[in-house]
Amino acid sequence: MERFLRVGVFANTHGVHGEIKLFPTTDDVGRFVKGLPLWLETKQGRKEFVVAGVKYFKNMVILRFEGVTNINEIEPYKGCDVLVDREHAVPLAEDEYFICDVLGAEVVTEEGEALGTLRDVMQTGANDVYVIALKNGGEALFPVIPDCVKDVDVERRRITVHVMPGLL
Repeated sequence: MERFLRVGVFANTHGVHGEIKLFPTTDDVGRFVKGLPLWLETKQGRKEFVVAGVKYFKNMVILRFEGVTNINEIEPYKGCDVLVDREHAVPLAEDEYFICDVLGAEVVTEEGEALGTLRDVMQTGANDVYVIALKNGGEALFPVIPDCVKDVDVERRRITVHVMPGLL
């Protein structure tokens, strides 16, 4: 399992005092609190920052980091993914999982036939859709609904699906 989880993207700077505009990729934008350690994924590796202040503006989160007081100190990191350590991740409810923990999982039918691997998860609003890279080189889209996705075993990295008519 990945140690770090992406919670946003450093979209732009905000003002001249080193604040950043973060486009959140997390379901819980309230997760950003003072004292939270975050990492920026740079070309040279991860760089740790600690949240010193949080504001919200439209669909963005404005973050101020400890020790950063000038736009020139933070601007080189624009465009970087913003990560949180798994230990600071939002607690999951039963039967919930992080998408990164199932990407690459084996996808099998209820009968045990191997279909392929989970390549991506599209978040449509109504329900997620699994993008499955089929063994034959094709691709299939499976809606993540109880009638279609029967089991997601994160530990075994195995997803069991019911193949509804028209999906393949």
